[in-house]
Amino acid sequence: MLDFLGSAAGTLAAFLAVLALVITIHELGHFGVAKLFGVRIDRFSLGFGKTLWSRRDRSGVEWRLAALPLGGYVKFSGDLDVTGVPDREGLAALKADIVAREGPGAERAYYHFKPVWQRALIVLAGPMANFVLAILIFTIVNLSFGEAVRFVPRVGDVQPGSPAAVAGFQSGDLITRVDGRSVDDWREFAQLVSLRAGVATQVDLLRDGEAERLTVTPGVREVVNPLDQSTVRLGFVGLTNSGDPADVERGRYTLPGAVSAGVRQTGAILDTSMTYIGRILTGRESGDQLSGPIGIARASGVIAGAAADNADSFGQAVQGVFFSLLTLAGLLSVGVGFLNLLPIPVLDGGHLLFYAYEAVARRPLAAGIQEAGLRVGLALLVGLMLFATWNDLNKLNLFAFLGGSS
Repeated sequence: MLDFLGSAAGTLAAFLAVLALVITIHELGHFGVAKLFGVRIDRFSLGFGKTLWSRRDRSGVEWRLAALPLGGYVKFSGDLDVTGVPDREGLAALKADIVAREGPGAERAYYHFKPVWQRALIVLAGPMANFVLAILIFTIVNLSFGEAVRFVPRVGDVQPGSPAAVAGFQSGDLITRVDGRSVDDWREFAQLVSLRAGVATQVDLLRDGEAERLTVTPGVREVVNPLDQSTVRLGFVGLTNSGDPADVERGRYTLPGAVSAGVRQTGAILDTSMTYIGRILTGRESGDQLSGPIGIARASGVIAGAAADNADSFGQAVQGVFFSLLTLAGLLSVGVGFLNLLPIPVLDGGHLLFYAYEAVARRPLAAGIQEAGLRVGLALLVGLMLFATWNDLNKLNLFAFLGGSS
C-alpha cells in the first residue's frame, strides 16, 4: 500500500477519489433542488466525453459516468443553450415546440419556465452543497480526533526591530480583532497576518484590561510549502504566542462544538480565498500559488503518502490516508464552491448575474449579449486554467529541466 501511494497510479487514484466526491456533491446540489421544484431532468453526468457507463431510472433521468472525470453536469430537459439563459425569442420558440409535442401547460415542468427565483436557487444549490460538504467533513474530522485545542491569542515575545515592535506591541497583549474580524485563537491571528503583507492592518487588543488599537504593516518572508517544496511569500509581524500553559485550552468536541468549528473552518478558507484573489487583483500578489489539476493531484498523492508513511500498522495507514484525503476534499470543496460563485459566464455565478438582470428588467438578457459574455467567460476560465497549470509545471521544475538548467 505504501509503495502504491507513492506511485503515479496512487497519486492519480487519490486525486480522482477526492475530485469525484466534490464534483458529485456539487451536481447533486443542483439536481436535488431542481427535483424539489419539479424540473424535468434528462441527464446527470459525472465527467465529460465518451460514456463509460450509464443507466436510466424510472423518472427518465440518465445517470452517466464519462471518460474525462474533471467535471460534471446536470442537463435539464430543453436545455440546448449552453449559457442556460435563452432570450425572450428563444423562450417563445422553446415553449411553442414543447406545447406542440406535449400539450398546453407542459412547459411548466421545464427549467427555463420556472420562476427566476427558483432557477437562481437551483444554480446556487451547487456551491452551497460544496460548503455544506466541507462543514460536514470538518465536523467528522473534529469528532474523530476528539480534542479541541485553542491557543489564546496572547502575545509572548516581540522580536526587536520587527513590524510588531515598531507598531508598539507588548508581551501579554491579548489580541481580540484584526481589521474588524474577531479573533479567539492564535492560529486565526497568524492566518490573517500571513495574507496582509505590506498592508496596514488594525489590531484591537486588551492590555492590562484596557482596550487598545494598534496599526501594524506586516513584512514579507519566504517559507517552503511542504507539499510541493515551492517558495511561498507570507506576511509576518514578529510576534510569538504566549508559552504559558494557561493560554492553551483543551477539551473534547461535542457534536455542536464540532459543527461550529466546521463552520468556522469553512468560513476561514473562504475568507482566505477572497483575500488572496483580492490581493491578486490589486497587484499585491503574483498569483503563483494558484494550482490546477496537476497541483491538486500532486497534493493528493503527497498527503496520502505522508499519512501512510507515518502509520505504525496497515490499519493506521488506511485510517490516516482516509482522514487526510477527507480533509483535502473539504478544502477542495470550499474552493470549488467559491470558484463557481465568481460572476463569470459559464460558471454558476455568471448564471446568477444573468438572473439578477432578468429579475430587475423582467426579461432575459439579449441573446447577443449572452453569447458575448459566454465567449469572454470561456476565455477567462481557460486562461485561469492555463495559468494555474503553468504554476503547477513550474513547481515541478519542468521548464528548468527542459531548458537544461541545474
